[in-house]
Amino acid sequence: MSTTRLTDGDERAVIENMLDRNREALIETARGLSEVDARRRLVASLTTPISLIKHAAAAERIWFQRFWAGLDATGCDGYSNRDEGTFTVADDESLADVIAEFERASRRSREIAARFTLDDTKDNPREGTVSMRWTLLAMIEEFARHAGHGDILREQIDQASARRG
Repeated sequence: MSTTRLTDGDERAVIENMLDRNREALIETARGLSEVDARRRLVASLTTPISLIKHAAAAERIWFQRFWAGLDATGCDGYSNRDEGTFTVADDESLADVIAEFERASRRSREIAARFTLDDTKDNPREGTVSMRWTLLAMIEEFARHAGHGDILREQIDQASARRG
């Protein structure tokens, strides 16, 4: 990972560093895959290496652009509805396109988050009152979980490729 690991210091810096490291870890699970392998369905759900990254980009928009910045769907830079559409990757989207989309959404999330303190709160109809701290930690949880999914998929893909090779 290119982001240096912070293990102490300012709470916000440590939290944001952990989030950035989990963003990178998720991307690394798919980086270097062929377009075919990035879309390979190895489980019954819509979960593929590329769809995990697509979903993560939508999660960024849902929480930071929609919830914290208060934008409607038309003001967001991509899909931002809370449904299975977050995993949908168009046929003409490459892995590089989806990674770039996630990186753009992450940059915008950082910009939006910077406007708030960790203790700022907003009411969320599904979660109740949530703080920026909770949101950042929830994104860490989300991306760590999906990086784990991606690791397992990547291991399966790499093993299948080795057997074919």
